[in-house]
Amino acid sequence: MPMFVDESPAGECIFCKLVNGDIPSAKVYEDELTIAFMDIGQACEGHVLVASKRHAANLLELTPEEAGAAMQTARRIAAAAAQALEPEGITLFQANGAAGGQTVFHFHLHVLPRKAGDGLSLTWKREEPGMPVLNRYAERLRQALAQT
Repeated sequence: MPMFVDESPAGECIFCKLVNGDIPSAKVYEDELTIAFMDIGQACEGHVLVASKRHAANLLELTPEEAGAAMQTARRIAAAAAQALEPEGITLFQANGAAGGQTVFHFHLHVLPRKAGDGLSLTWKREEPGMPVLNRYAERLRQALAQT
């Protein structure tokens, strides 16, 4: 479980300080829009964070270009981890809002090289509400998409 929650505004947040070079990091990769660095709280060997360089509190505050760049960087890091660390699998994790599990309110993805029995789990209660309910959810989302 994370030891702190950073809800600092842009410029004061820990990731903004890292991007600006105000605090040290074990940087893995950097391009115009993203930065990748080792998570100080390693959930597993090779746990890397991919963050937007511009402060965006969450996924919904990213531009489409930044979102695409973040996924491209995550893919590059995952490929490097696959080669360098030879994990049995890789998990990408991204959380938005406190209820979603976000603890640092600056957009980032976790790239987690996985091994069987590593102690990490992503679980949820599975429900099957049936096609009528699924179709209602889908319709609500289609309506929202039509407005964006």
